[in-house]
Amino acid sequence: MNYRHAFHAGNFADVIKHLVLVRILTHLHEKPTPFRIIDTHAGAGRYDLTGDEATRSAEWTTGIARMMQARFTEATEPLVGAYLDIVRAFNPGRDLVAYPGSPLIARALMRPQDRMVCCELEPAARKQLISALRNDEQARVVDIDGWVGLPAYVPPKERRGLVLIDPPFEAKDEFARLATVFAQAYAKWPTGIYMLWYPAKSRRATDDLARSVAAATASSATPGKCLRLEFSVAPQSADGPLTSTGLLIVNPPWKLQDELRAILPQLEKPLGLGGMARFRLENARA
Repeated sequence: MNYRHAFHAGNFADVIKHLVLVRILTHLHEKPTPFRIIDTHAGAGRYDLTGDEATRSAEWTTGIARMMQARFTEATEPLVGAYLDIVRAFNPGRDLVAYPGSPLIARALMRPQDRMVCCELEPAARKQLISALRNDEQARVVDIDGWVGLPAYVPPKERRGLVLIDPPFEAKDEFARLATVFAQAYAKWPTGIYMLWYPAKSRRATDDLARSVAAATASSATPGKCLRLEFSVAPQSADGPLTSTGLLIVNPPWKLQDELRAILPQLEKPLGLGGMARFRLENARA
């Protein structure tokens, strides 16, 4: 399978992933010391919602488009507002025409002392990302397989930061590979924050991944907490389109779980398809 994220940019899975990304980076601002962001499968950076791929799939119309129109409580609005403001910055007109990928969302929240490394192996996507970052001195795009790059790039000299692992899941063994490479990276940098994205199609595969990641953190000399989040916009069928997305967040900021408990119930109505949305938020166990 040749995965092209342009078909899926701005869909419900991106919304969940990027909301959490923004909350984590916001918490990293609480200390003045610099942090490093490592994006292992960075993508193109910016996606055209008027392009052929996005128009054909129209996934963004039930994702970010609904989020931009949704109403939130007074307590929750500040928790989602920073993410929505970043998206608005890429859409100065009245219409949604562009959606920023993880690197550009992260870049919007970097301070002068912070740095980012983006791994992207696919030539066209890498070229677009380089153009989007415009030779930014704080962000480096590298032509390397993220599975190879991650163990090599940790620990960063800043000793604080976030690793985003968001593979395309093209290969059958990608769940196992994700667990293995995470364990290698965590053994070298157990104090970093890790955010692992996965499609939640197979209960066995997702449960095995959560147990493996939790076991890797528990067996470390510096044990970490692993938060598991899954969000479904409709019941997931084995052969149907993706309707359930998952995140494993290792060493989450201490306020994050409470924030997500406030945010997620308010996403069920705008993102749900036919009133069937639901979420799962718990600590993963080995």
